[in-house]
Amino acid sequence: MQHRRLLITFGLLSALFSAGYGVMFTMLDDFRDSYGISASALGLIVAVGFFSSFFAQVFLAPRADRGHARQLVYLGMLFNVAGLVGMAFGHNATLLMLARIVMGIGAGMAAPAIRRIVILADPDHLGQNIGRILAADVAGFAAGPAISALLTKPFGIAAPFLVLAIASIACLPVITRIRVDETDAADRPTTRFAFDLLRSRPYVGAISLGAAVFLMVGTFDALWVLVLSDLNTSDLIANLGITLFAVPLAVLGPFGGRLAQRLGPFRVGSVGLLVGAAMMFSYGRLPSGIAMFSVAMFHAVNDGITVSASGVAVGLVAPADRQAGAQGLMGGVQTLAGGLAAIVASSLYQSSGRATAYTTCAVAMAALVVLGLACAGRNWAAKPADETVDTPSSTPVLG
Repeated sequence: MQHRRLLITFGLLSALFSAGYGVMFTMLDDFRDSYGISASALGLIVAVGFFSSFFAQVFLAPRADRGHARQLVYLGMLFNVAGLVGMAFGHNATLLMLARIVMGIGAGMAAPAIRRIVILADPDHLGQNIGRILAADVAGFAAGPAISALLTKPFGIAAPFLVLAIASIACLPVITRIRVDETDAADRPTTRFAFDLLRSRPYVGAISLGAAVFLMVGTFDALWVLVLSDLNTSDLIANLGITLFAVPLAVLGPFGGRLAQRLGPFRVGSVGLLVGAAMMFSYGRLPSGIAMFSVAMFHAVNDGITVSASGVAVGLVAPADRQAGAQGLMGGVQTLAGGLAAIVASSLYQSSGRATAYTTCAVAMAALVVLGLACAGRNWAAKPADETVDTPSSTPVLG
């Protein structure tokens, strides 16, 4: 019961973080039309949140391994609230970028701490619980378009951001009622950051797969609404595509985590990413927004089954007392990859067109999959129940 309550609580918090991003993502064309912000500037607004999240996940999140996991969740929520208020009242690119930076720092502090809490609370169900957190993230993101659609027209652009800010504040007291296992002072890691984990080739392989996921995410997020708008597709289809894309991710996330735990996360993740790369390539060549929408539904099912694999892979190869740092460093690399992808994709779309932007993403994803499998070595088929997984020094997370 305690594990279930903990998972529900932190899943809800993860969903609130993602909902803010989902609202912002679906309102990019509103920012363009209402405030006169260019497509490249919109891509930069998306990207700066990735970069600030990178900073927080790499340099702040490891504190969760040293007895401050709950504190980082608190601070992350407060930063997120401040960013949401900034998004509500920012009427130009500069203010919106600043708000995104603050939101990114909040998410970057809290997300690895949440994963650490969930992983160590029930390590025997690592894959399933990582999948459930993914499902909560995606459910929150999927709620973004619905929140925007319900509130923006009657109450204005600020309304959905303010509603999420109020909901986040209301949830803060819930955290105090949940028991969180903090690291004892005697067992806390002596290293402040997680860069030493990069000496582990399997860990590098895991974050390579994670980076490929966020190359796809950054490109998809930066281009979807703009491309469908330029293809004269209705706003309903564009927003419905975002919501329906998220449904398989939310529903299949726990199953995908269990599958990665049973078959091996490197196997599941690499196959899913290669299929995803093929889908991204196709978006550059499909003749209409409706065709893109149709392919995206198949893409969503594939991602729902496979994208949690990189998080499971990190949980598999990283030591138990370094989980926040390990998840944070992977998250940092992911957000950096997503930010660069958003900038490059939006710039390529504006200068060279849709086909070039999506093809570049697909090729980069395939290259990262090859790198990830090469680094994984004999661990490419490893599963959490195996006793022969290569881990850095310290206590490994093994079944």
